Amino acid sequence: MQQLIVIEGPTASGKTALSVALAKALNTVVLSADSRQFYKELSIGTAKPRPEEMEGIPHYFIDSHSVSSPVSAAQFESEAMDLIKGELASYQNLLLVGGSGMFIDALCVGLDPIPTDSEIQNMLRKELDEKGLESLLQELKETDLEFYQQVDKQNPMRILRALEVIRLTNIPFTTWRKNELPKRPFEVIRFVINHPREILYDRINQRVDLMMKSGLIEEVQRVSEYRNITALQTVGYKEVFDYLDGTSDLQTCIEKIKQHTRNYAKRQLTWFKKHPEAIWLDAKPTEALSNEILQIIQKQDFANLE
Repeated sequence: MQQLIVIEGPTASGKTALSVALAKALNTVVLSADSRQFYKELSIGTAKPRPEEMEGIPHYFIDSHSVSSPVSAAQFESEAMDLIKGELASYQNLLLVGGSGMFIDALCVGLDPIPTDSEIQNMLRKELDEKGLESLLQELKETDLEFYQQVDKQNPMRILRALEVIRLTNIPFTTWRKNELPKRPFEVIRFVINHPREILYDRINQRVDLMMKSGLIEEVQRVSEYRNITALQTVGYKEVFDYLDGTSDLQTCIEKIKQHTRNYAKRQLTWFKKHPEAIWLDAKPTEALSNEILQIIQKQDFANLE
């Protein structure tokens, strides 16, 4: 059976270099599960790998869509499954790499066949922009208390998705999520890169400084017409919009990006802990970490043959 090897970890944990090393060793390709690197217009603020960093390894779901047509987890699942069953079916191993837990789970575990409606999506985004998240959270509390108690209340995407389904169907989002999940035609083995907290935070701070030097402000200016789209209501973009709007000075903008990125990294780690089967590996130089993963995969392959 085909094997999907997942390399996940918080932002700035070194996933790109590791995935390229593994892809070379396994003679395979990389599927990106970063919910913002899909978009051609967003590069600096998403820390998208540059062509030279990819080293000739084919990467799917990088620069694959336009920010004007947001990609949902369900769409990602569908498109990735089509690729795996079609163009990529001959690969014994595939790499899925990223930090967006919902998108990783969409492919590894599957999503319930939950309905969607673009008009309601647009209405909710407008309400979020005009009224803020608090009123939407109150609506969620009143219409689906169980999901309200579970959801990350700092994650607008998940809250908007739940309300979209509730408004469309008049059925709690929790009820839809309890349907049986689909079977997968591949085995999944998950690895999480784990840095000591202070080292991870230092890596994040350095990355933000590099983004600013690389032209993050100018990138945000170029995509300002899309500022109400969910992908641009995220860390690294919303803080720059505040600066451009004159509600924040540049130094405050930079410090907020660093702080909010550190907060996001904490939430990513919390998400990854939901999967007890994941193998957590202490961060080390890329070659050593790649060799460690390859040894684990080889042992698992032998065990499956017995």
